[in-house]
Amino acid sequence: MIPYWYPRPVGAATTPEPETPSPVSPADELVVRPFLLTGGRTRPVKDGLRVETMLSAQPAALSAPLRFEARRIVELCQRSMSIADVAVALHVPLGVVRVLVADLVVDGYVHCAEQGELSIEMIERIRDRVRAL
Repeated sequence: MIPYWYPRPVGAATTPEPETPSPVSPADELVVRPFLLTGGRTRPVKDGLRVETMLSAQPAALSAPLRFEARRIVELCQRSMSIADVAVALHVPLGVVRVLVADLVVDGYVHCAEQGELSIEMIERIRDRVRAL
């Protein structure tokens, strides 16, 4: 394959490049705008949900009449998981997940457990590991 910036010789035949199949299926190409997931809201109903907040859901919440992402969050939270982990699993921005999780917490489907303040030793370990990168 000749790069597009490489000058072609005068009179050279231009043959079309064979099309390579895309590894992405048509279902993966469907993109839903974040504001549709949250009903246009940008702020969670319950404030104070941090990235490291641990979430859990009771198995009974699986039988609740939830739709789409809310259902998936309850499924993911059958084992304890942070808000950041849920965002990664759903491939959704963190702010959107915070809004969705806040709705589930208010409705009683998901329970959140705040982590206590980080110790000085933990902060220093984090700092040292970031510096090592």
